[in-house]
Amino acid sequence: MSPSQESDLQGVARALSLPNAPPKRTAPAMFDLTGKVAVVSGGQRGIGLELALAMAEMGAVVYCLDLPDAPNDDWLAVQAFAAGLEPKARLEYRQVNVTDQKGTWGVVEEIVKKEGRVDVCVANAGVLHGAECLEYPADEFRKLMDVNVNGVLFTAQAAGREMERLKIAGSIILIASMSGSITNPNQHWVAYNSSKAAVIQMARSMACELAPKGIRVNTISPGYIFTDMTRSFLESNPGLKEKLSAQNPMNRFGRPAELRGVALWLASEASTFCTGSDIKVDGGQCSW
Repeated sequence: MSPSQESDLQGVARALSLPNAPPKRTAPAMFDLTGKVAVVSGGQRGIGLELALAMAEMGAVVYCLDLPDAPNDDWLAVQAFAAGLEPKARLEYRQVNVTDQKGTWGVVEEIVKKEGRVDVCVANAGVLHGAECLEYPADEFRKLMDVNVNGVLFTAQAAGREMERLKIAGSIILIASMSGSITNPNQHWVAYNSSKAAVIQMARSMACELAPKGIRVNTISPGYIFTDMTRSFLESNPGLKEKLSAQNPMNRFGRPAELRGVALWLASEASTFCTGSDIKVDGGQCSW
């Protein structure tokens, strides 16, 4: 090695805060999830299934938790596709009602008994219902909060308890919404918006409590994402998709696949110094 090359190498080492150490190609390995086990609530379709498949593509065994007794044909097709990706990766399905705390804990306990660990939890299950704030029916309000707030907590608890018991430095990802930070113009979503604001604060609180145990907790706040849930809402309100799209600088809805990158970052070793953060993927809507 020439003196100039040695000087250049030392400069790179200093820039990387690695005294006298040569640089190494570590970026791809940071996102590798081979040997990891993940659970994803609301994992039969939409955002949940998209993120589950993304983690399987990176080598993880992923359990999709959802309310139906058995997955639908679309989920089974994704499972078959995932089976051909990585030798050790796979998608599994388990029925669970996330509003049942002990039941949710029990399902994750059974997964850990089988797989020996749980490293990642994505608490994604949620529902959307709108009504004027002064007329919002009590039973509908309670139902939405039960799924969107209690269900998220119970899912995070189920995984976090096992991470703590096994001393695993895991990652818990709560799916919130930009609606937890802003109010959606002209929409009567007082319950939904309140539930997502609660999820963001829940993650901050859990992050501070669990950091000493090596467990990270963060939220992803999507903007308008075109899924089966939003499709049914939009179809009953002609012209609404165009109005909502115009609310963000990119003038469109996002795709579930556009949440993959941030989810994989949070799930992997690439984000080990990130906890208590809310990451918005909203086409810039909160930047107005």
